[in-house]
Amino acid sequence: MQEKGSISIHTENIFPIIKKFLYSDNEIFLRELVSNAVDAVQKIKRLSSMGQYSGNIGDPMVSVAFDKEARTITISDNGLGMTAEEIKKYINQIAFSGAEEFVEKFKDAKDANELIGKFGLGFYSAFMVSDKVEINTLSYQDGAQPARWICDGSTEFELTDGTRTERGTDIILHINADSDEFLDKHKLEGILDKYCKFLPVPIKFGSKKEYLPVAEGTEESEDNKEQEIEVDNIINTTTPIWAKPPADLKDEDYLAFYRELYPMSEEPLFWIHLNVDYPFNLTGVLYFPKVKNDFEVQRNKIKLYSRQVFITDEVKDIVPEFLMLLHGVIDSPDIPLNVSRSFLQADSNVKKINSYITKKVADKLADLFKNDRKGYEEKWNDIGIFVKYGMISEEKFYDKAKDFALLTNTKKEFYTLTEYKDKVSPLQTDKNGKVVYLYTNDPAKQDVFIQSANKKGYDVLMMNSPLDGHFISHLERKLENVNVKRVDASVADKLIEKDEKIESILTEEQSNTVKSIFEKAIGRGDMQVEVDSLNPEELPVTVTMDEFMRRMKDMAAMSGGSMGFYGAIPDNYKVAINGNHKLVSRMVDTKDETEQVQLARQVFDLALLSQGMLTGADLTEFVKRSVNLI
Repeated sequence: MQEKGSISIHTENIFPIIKKFLYSDNEIFLRELVSNAVDAVQKIKRLSSMGQYSGNIGDPMVSVAFDKEARTITISDNGLGMTAEEIKKYINQIAFSGAEEFVEKFKDAKDANELIGKFGLGFYSAFMVSDKVEINTLSYQDGAQPARWICDGSTEFELTDGTRTERGTDIILHINADSDEFLDKHKLEGILDKYCKFLPVPIKFGSKKEYLPVAEGTEESEDNKEQEIEVDNIINTTTPIWAKPPADLKDEDYLAFYRELYPMSEEPLFWIHLNVDYPFNLTGVLYFPKVKNDFEVQRNKIKLYSRQVFITDEVKDIVPEFLMLLHGVIDSPDIPLNVSRSFLQADSNVKKINSYITKKVADKLADLFKNDRKGYEEKWNDIGIFVKYGMISEEKFYDKAKDFALLTNTKKEFYTLTEYKDKVSPLQTDKNGKVVYLYTNDPAKQDVFIQSANKKGYDVLMMNSPLDGHFISHLERKLENVNVKRVDASVADKLIEKDEKIESILTEEQSNTVKSIFEKAIGRGDMQVEVDSLNPEELPVTVTMDEFMRRMKDMAAMSGGSMGFYGAIPDNYKVAINGNHKLVSRMVDTKDETEQVQLARQVFDLALLSQGMLTGADLTEFVKRSVNLI
């Protein structure tokens, strides 16, 4: 048999387009060809199990071998094989109707995966790295003759009798001059490890010729000869844990797999085994890593597979945004191997998978909380960032998570949202019926305020993760009759407005005098002085920033320092003078104006110092003044 002809693609430009357009993704040629070989092996197994093939299957196997001297890579399998007619049908006739349609469509393709996926170019990706491609094959069908197909990257092909004597196919790539990197053992091992590590058929990899120096003193070494050996290693795990029933697995199996995927990571907190076959097919294992408050950890840790073939680690549209920090694998045959970003955004199955994963994570967290609350609380520092992010970004997740989300106070006690409201309502309800939640984002810096709040019996929450600013605003929108204030938003007596009023020991004239003394001592436009009648046990001076003003500044900082047409927001602090403190009474009694101003400046600087706001020359001056006063 000998036949020559033209491949039915109706354009002379197909191969230059493939080579040029796919250049940046050229390593996927090996994934495509190995995947095709695995499919061929699995199909013969299926035919045998269905009674449609009675021959000996043998050990299912795919092998990848390279020969650096001959500049070839050979992908072999013992699968279905092909007849000459099947080569004509599946290799020569590519599924496009004409050059115009192809050129028009490929302009919109964003990446190699999209082009291959649209046009069925899996096999033809071989021409990204090859000057010539050969197929040597023998079909499983009774009486089939071996066939050999050769193409040099033009639209011309040659089909002749083949030489293969056993069922299966060899694809032989003659590597072009621009693709020397693919004749390197480590490069090929890296590609196979990335894409084919968990394929369901054993994959053997080695070089056709790998030379090792012969030991000195042997007969061959005298002639500087080298020993030729065949190197063959199985490089994949055919049944990864996500393909096994969860009942057959122990904790150590999940941990061992995690170590295999992420050898440099701490052990995960826990994991979720995904397994669903309706309304879509999905398996996988997702791990919760230890992240604590480091929100900028590396993403793209979840790997997406299709029938155990690696596709991508960019899973943004499949996995909800708030779970992008998870680790693990997802495998779905409903997602094509050559998946494009536009496909992921539009496909209905992808949207269902996204919702399913959200539900599974919520159910897992709910079970952990219900069955082992103490263990759950111990993990909260790591879990919290996922839960809070999910509650902010996903309405459905919020509805489930509100029952297992925890609030932590400065005493390291944990409460659900409902429990916390019940706890603080009796003391922390203001005169308007609003329950006021107090929090700190820096307990060391705000310790003075925390202690003052605790003296009044108020509870203070810890809200110091990168997400907590958003989480606080979200809670205020979601929780009925709740206000949230940072503990340094005002003096303790005014954090939660009550109908109670503390009488002032100063007359109105004395209050005005005190205010005037402090304004002169401070001399700063960003500090608004107020004299208040407060608890005598409170500090003489407290510097605060109003909750609303501080939030505006925080928002401005996130948007580059200003709030649109309002421009930059200046600092604006309140200096609360405790008119009932004995130090203020002493100041009033002192008739020496210089001493009054010096004393006022000293207690103001102490207030700044307690919050880390006294720096530079002001701090130096404070130290000198303190020495003189002593």
